[in-house]
Amino acid sequence: MAQPQRPRQLHLNVNVLHSGFIPSAWRLQEADPLAFIDVGHYVKVAQIAEAACFDAVFLADTASIIEQIDFRPITALEPTVLLAAIAAATTHIGVIGTASTSYNEPFNIARRFATLDHVSGGRAGWNIVTTADPGSARNFGLPATPDHATRYARADEFTTVVKALWNSWGDAAIIGDKQGGRFIDESQVSPIAHQGTYFNVHGPLNLPRTPQGQPLLVQAGGSDDGRELAARHAEAVFSAAHTIEESRTYSQAVNQRAEALGRGAHAVRILPGLATIIGATEAEALRRRDQLVDMIPWSYSLKRLAGTLGIAVERLHLDRPLPDDLALPGGGNGNHTFFHATLSLVKNRPHTVRDVIRALCGGGGHRVLVGTPEQIADEIEAWFRQGAADGFNLMPDTLPGGLQDFVDGVVPILQQRGLFRRAYEGRTLREHFGLARPASGQGRV
Repeated sequence: MAQPQRPRQLHLNVNVLHSGFIPSAWRLQEADPLAFIDVGHYVKVAQIAEAACFDAVFLADTASIIEQIDFRPITALEPTVLLAAIAAATTHIGVIGTASTSYNEPFNIARRFATLDHVSGGRAGWNIVTTADPGSARNFGLPATPDHATRYARADEFTTVVKALWNSWGDAAIIGDKQGGRFIDESQVSPIAHQGTYFNVHGPLNLPRTPQGQPLLVQAGGSDDGRELAARHAEAVFSAAHTIEESRTYSQAVNQRAEALGRGAHAVRILPGLATIIGATEAEALRRRDQLVDMIPWSYSLKRLAGTLGIAVERLHLDRPLPDDLALPGGGNGNHTFFHATLSLVKNRPHTVRDVIRALCGGGGHRVLVGTPEQIADEIEAWFRQGAADGFNLMPDTLPGGLQDFVDGVVPILQQRGLFRRAYEGRTLREHFGLARPASGQGRV
């Protein structure tokens, strides 16, 4: 008899942006300015999220200093090292880290994330990014960022090689026969012998398949090339969207392409970024937002917004609308995702630059929800039920306080409505996402 299909379940990750999503979060009285380099801070956030049965903690990463360090903390600690520490202090929650395909080699990344999956007992995920900022290129000896199409072509081949390395060992490779003195079945370990445009990698990987077969593959990119990469490889996508319609359109486009590639229907989970500012009343939440935004220098927010739009900061005036001749940053070589998300926010709406900065809480690109726990739960439910999101990559305004507010206020409402789990049903990140353990291909691409 066929097993009844499990009801669709909401997924929640927490994006640990050091002191919080809002740039001024570190200035609050209760905040520790050194939290961005304190492993204990990240562990505490992960433990709060695990107590609420979140799917995963997520760490972004950059290969250069892209923030204005005269004002705010930066993304500093290397994600996989930090996630290993988090994994040691938790038991169920997934650990997803970012690593660039532009400034790494496939063997290193395959080994690093396979190690994290072994260390965590099957809870690791890799967020695939291509890295667009010029500072990263200079840090790796390049005069400029490689063009957009080249970055994504390299990322496609890079990910293909990583997957082949993860599968270069069969599940039955380890024998461990003490009596017979036979440790590994060598027929279950195969070179991948990859020769491509960007990489020549012989293999095999120097460690066996991981507890969940291979780490979860995550991608974050809204360009056409990014969607193609997601359709080919990603099992979850961290997206940016401000309306149900645009997020649903994005989800359908990625999943239809994935299905055409033979991956089946709804192969990719879509998790838009969502910043939250919570109060007991809407007025209280708005006061909290204004307090935090007013602690951000306007010069910081203007420069950040100008960077997102790829224009000189002198073109932005607080009490005027955005320029009407905006084009993709760097002739299409910059970040497509936040550029389009910012324009979506103001499309067909009267606005000034000041309005945009306040709505984005300092010039970022993700959607910001300000309200009571009930209001936030209503919005999450609407996006989930209307097929615009399979879950959310949450970015609380402050950490750990803003996350605790979400866990105490919003999570119980989602549970009461039958949208979110009350207990973990498995131990691996794939089980949290309702994904099967992939069969070993023993190095075959």
